[in-house]
Amino acid sequence: MTSDLPVLRPDALDHADLAHLCREYLLAGHLIDRAAMGHIIGAHGAGAVADVAIDEWMGASPVYTARTQRALGFGGDDVETMFKGMQIDIGAPPEFLDFRFVVHDATHGEFTLAHCGALMDVEPIGEEMVHTMCHTIEDPTFEATACASNPRARLAAVHRPPRVPADRMPHCHWTVEIRDDVEAWELPAAARALEQCRAATIDLARWGPSDDGRGDYAGPLDADLRMEDFSTDALSAIAGEATMQSHLLVASFWRAIEARYGAEHAVDLVTRQFRGVAGAVARRLQRWFGFEASPDGFASLLAMHPGLGPDRYTGWSVEVVGGSAVVTQRWAPATDAGEPRTWATLPADSITSALDAMVGEIDRRARCVPLVLDGGTDGAIARWRVELGDEPRRRHDDVLMTLFSSGADFRFERVGQRTAARPAPEGS
Repeated sequence: MTSDLPVLRPDALDHADLAHLCREYLLAGHLIDRAAMGHIIGAHGAGAVADVAIDEWMGASPVYTARTQRALGFGGDDVETMFKGMQIDIGAPPEFLDFRFVVHDATHGEFTLAHCGALMDVEPIGEEMVHTMCHTIEDPTFEATACASNPRARLAAVHRPPRVPADRMPHCHWTVEIRDDVEAWELPAAARALEQCRAATIDLARWGPSDDGRGDYAGPLDADLRMEDFSTDALSAIAGEATMQSHLLVASFWRAIEARYGAEHAVDLVTRQFRGVAGAVARRLQRWFGFEASPDGFASLLAMHPGLGPDRYTGWSVEVVGGSAVVTQRWAPATDAGEPRTWATLPADSITSALDAMVGEIDRRARCVPLVLDGGTDGAIARWRVELGDEPRRRHDDVLMTLFSSGADFRFERVGQRTAARPAPEGS
C-alpha cells in the first residue's frame, strides 16, 4: 500500500509538541483505569474494584518500571532510582498526580502530592471509595512499584486521605526507607506472569540521535523534571515506553478480570475500557493538534493515538490510500502461546467500535468501516477505512463514563519553553 498524503506521526513532531505528547501519553495510561472501574462497580459492586485494581497494578508496574529504567539508562537500588521511575509512570502522570520528591540519602526519602487527580475523581463518590483507593489499593501497589528498584523498600504514610480537614494540603505525604532488617519483597505473582512476555521485553527503536536535551536520565534526580528537558531522541523513548506501560496495564487488567469472571466477561470489559479510552484520549489529542475532517486529518489522529502504537508491538499502521484514511492490522501481539491479551487482540467488532470512538472526536459522522481483504501480499489480517456517514452519532456511553474523570479536561501548566504558541485544551 502506498500513501497518497503525508500523515502526521509522533516521529514528525517538533521538540515542544513531542514533549507535550509524552505528557498526554502518560495521562492516557492513567485514564485506562478510569475507563474500566465504573463498569466493574456496575457489574460487581464497589468491593470488586480493590481486588481487580491491586492485581492490575501489581502485575504491570514492576514490569514496566524495569522497562523505563532500561530505556532511559538509569538504574540502581536506591531511593533516587525509585523516584525517577515514578516520574515517568502512567500511575503518576505529571501534574495530574503532582508528586514532589525529596531525597535525603540513598536509603531515605519522602514525597508529597500537591495535587492528586485520582483523589479529585473519587472524593465526590464518598469516604468509603477514598479509603479503598488511598489505603486498600495504595498500600500493596506502592510497594510493588518500589520493589522494582529495591525489594527492601518500605513506604509509610505521614498522612493521607480521607482528608481532615476536608481541604488539607498537600493531599498526602509519604516517607520511603530502604531497610536491611526487613524481609525482601518477592515479585508479585501477577508480575511474574508478565515479565517474560513480548510487551515486557520488546525493544523499541529511538528516532534519534539528537542533542537538543538530555539523552537519558542518568545522574541526579531532577525534582522539577519537565519533558522539555529531554532530547528528541529520549522523548521518543518516553513516548514508546508510555504506550507499552499502557499495554502491560491492559494485559494485567485482562488477566485479573478473566481469573475472576471468565473469558467472555473479560472481552466485554476490555472492549468497554478500550472504547472509553479511545474516545477520551482522541478528544484531548484533537484539541491540541486541531486535526481536520480530512483523510490526512483522520489518519494523523489515528497514527498519534497511543492505543494503536507502537506499531512494532501492536501490528497496526495508518496510511492515506485512495483518498481515504486506512488502518491496517498485520498481526496480533498474543499469537504466541503464553502471550497476554491486549487491545490489539480484541474481536474485530470491538476494535471497530474503538476506532469509531477515535475518529468521532474529529467529526461525529466519521466511522471506520471494515474492509474485505484482497488477498494481497502485505500480510494484513484486518483493515478499516474511515468514511463519513450522513448523520452524526452521539458519543458512546463508555466514552462519556471516561470523561467523568477530571483527567479528561486536565490542563498541563508546568511546562518548559515552547517553540510555538498553542492553546491548551479547554473544558467543554
